[in-house]
Amino acid sequence: MAGAHVVVVGGGFAGLTAAQALARRGVAVTLIDRRNHHLFQPLLYQVATATLSPAQIAAPIRKVLSRRRSAEVLMGEVTGFDLAGRRVLLSDGECGYDYLVVAAGATHSYFGHDEWAPFAPGLKSLEDAVTIRRRLLLAFERAERAADQGKQQAELTFVIVGGGPTGVELAGAMVEIARNTIPADFRSIDTTTARVILVEAGDRLLGAFPEELSARAKRDLEDLGVEVWLHKRVTQIDEAGVTVGHGADQQRLETHSVVWAAGVAASPIGKALGAPLDKSGRVMVGPDLSIPGHPEVFVLGDMAHVPDGAGGQVPGVAPAAMQMGRFVADVIVRETRGKRAATARPAFAYHNKGNLATIGRARAVAAFPRFNMAGFTAWALWALIHVAFLITFRQKLMVMVDWLWSYVFFERGARLITGEQDGPHGTTPSPQAARRARSGESMSSTPTS
Repeated sequence: MAGAHVVVVGGGFAGLTAAQALARRGVAVTLIDRRNHHLFQPLLYQVATATLSPAQIAAPIRKVLSRRRSAEVLMGEVTGFDLAGRRVLLSDGECGYDYLVVAAGATHSYFGHDEWAPFAPGLKSLEDAVTIRRRLLLAFERAERAADQGKQQAELTFVIVGGGPTGVELAGAMVEIARNTIPADFRSIDTTTARVILVEAGDRLLGAFPEELSARAKRDLEDLGVEVWLHKRVTQIDEAGVTVGHGADQQRLETHSVVWAAGVAASPIGKALGAPLDKSGRVMVGPDLSIPGHPEVFVLGDMAHVPDGAGGQVPGVAPAAMQMGRFVADVIVRETRGKRAATARPAFAYHNKGNLATIGRARAVAAFPRFNMAGFTAWALWALIHVAFLITFRQKLMVMVDWLWSYVFFERGARLITGEQDGPHGTTPSPQAARRARSGESMSSTPTS
């Protein structure tokens, strides 16, 4: 199919990788996203905890693709698809395609309790990160002016729901802020008395990691001062706090600072493709990552349910998304150049290069196919790998400088309270929560895959 036009929905890891690989080989590609930037999501928690600024982990998509003349970028809201007519439907128009790559990422899942969203923001976008940072810093400000000890303690209680990598990283960073970064900044409160509580329904943290690394992460967090609650399920979140457990086992935590890191669901745009979905809304794709009946339509990243060949599925992590992007680009290039028919496509094979999670200062865990590691070595490796994957040289340099400064001086240079403060307790719901409240999630791309 000479002169084929490829439309990519989503400027995250999978979508941007596919667009770059196609444009590099001269294929006409249009990338559509409702935001103008690619987000390096693994470092999003560092914006939420005031270590980095938003511009250090995001890059304009137009700039990333500016040197590829066959690449076009459209900032727009995707509302659906006409698969028969090969058109992507936008809120203000449409875009035709020969091949379609859908990589719109994931959003938060509150397991049927979307009413919790205004009180417990998740962490999927820059807006979410700035919201969490604002709430975190405002809590200390309110505690400084609290009239009695009970109100002060409520302000100095922080709850993270979910013991995956995001929850673990947030908990470690939050307790380090309270214990190491800001104690000298306040006069009426002792920030070292702040409680950071990590609540996990399962029997261990970091369920995707080996058990010995899960145990090490729990030990390290507790050494830092985090309270780790395992086998505990959140049953209520409201303006005044969090309820954990049922009946005689029920506990109430008075707090105004809750972060949701317990679950994700694929972008609802997947429903518009008409393909089978799993219970998390991921699209059930074939071995070549295309959907049934439409070999010209591919679904990648967090939106795709891809079996891993061992009874599980390919994890929703950046390396897997990037591998999918490169794989689909190769398939399309071969077919547009007449080297292979759609019926002879290879199957996608995920190559697990390991998992890493940072816990705190000089503390991390790393699981690789042949060995595991923890401590300072894992932390240094985590830092090097994450710097290497940042998009621009300026970002790499600035992040390294900020990390070095933070390591030496225990300082976090992005402690700015910005944004509107007109909601409950001086906070506003995240953009995702606001959209839910207005009538459901819009079908648009998110920068997570």
